[in-house]
Amino acid sequence: MKIAIPNKGRLQQPAIDLLQMAGIRLATVDEKALILPTNWNGVEIVMIRPEDIPYIIESGGADLGITGHDFVIESGAEVEELLQLGFGKARIVFAVPKAWNVSSVEDVLKIKSEIRIATRYYNIARNYTSMRGIKAKIVRIGGAAEVMPYLGAADAVIDVMSTGTTLRIHGLEPIDTITETCAVLIASKRWRENSNLDKIELMVTMVKGVLSAKGRKMLFMNVPDKVLNNVLSNLPAMLAPAIARLSKSDAWEVITVVDEDELPEIILRAKVNGARDIVVIDIEKVIK
Repeated sequence: MKIAIPNKGRLQQPAIDLLQMAGIRLATVDEKALILPTNWNGVEIVMIRPEDIPYIIESGGADLGITGHDFVIESGAEVEELLQLGFGKARIVFAVPKAWNVSSVEDVLKIKSEIRIATRYYNIARNYTSMRGIKAKIVRIGGAAEVMPYLGAADAVIDVMSTGTTLRIHGLEPIDTITETCAVLIASKRWRENSNLDKIELMVTMVKGVLSAKGRKMLFMNVPDKVLNNVLSNLPAMLAPAIARLSKSDAWEVITVVDEDELPEIILRAKVNGARDIVVIDIEKVIK
């Protein structure tokens, strides 16, 4: 089985980290290598430009791929997004020079009858301008779009934005969000017919386990018998807390999984209700 991941850019390292947390580790590290073996028997990592990954998956060149939702839309490839991966969150925006002093597409149409828009998202830009009634020449580029208005090669841009800092540095202001994007795990729409179906399903299960574990902690605590019901009644769990009577003690060990954001309040309530010896453990995976 081959898994395609970005060979560069903001998605590459998070993709590698996610695979490692799922149990798939690179057997070797070679910056020049495009195909790398892993610790999983028969599973290889293929390094490909993120914008090309949807096409590679569609053609059967790889079984699974990690890329941005924006590249999936742009490609129009016949692929299925199996999972959103929780990293690489950004927006595709329409940005114009701040000096134009406009705040909406309607304002742009009042001052410009036709504009040149630089972008690497040609198909997204074409569909967007058609939908919004913008008469535009799409300037297709492969690199940084934000410098094009400064160079006089374009009037505005359609580009990916995380914080907006790069756009502001180049004197641009986003006035409309075209779509939101994040990293996704993709497969061919015929993936259920794949000869590597067992490995694909295992990979998806392991990645789901990693994603489910994020933001969760495991709690262990000792609870005297006389306050057990009070503690349990105020203790959240995925299904129900696990309890086991301690040897040589009139007390119980209680185990549960909680959201990290709620951890301080849960610990406080548990202590007030009589729990003690509370231990907080990181969770690697939650397999459902």
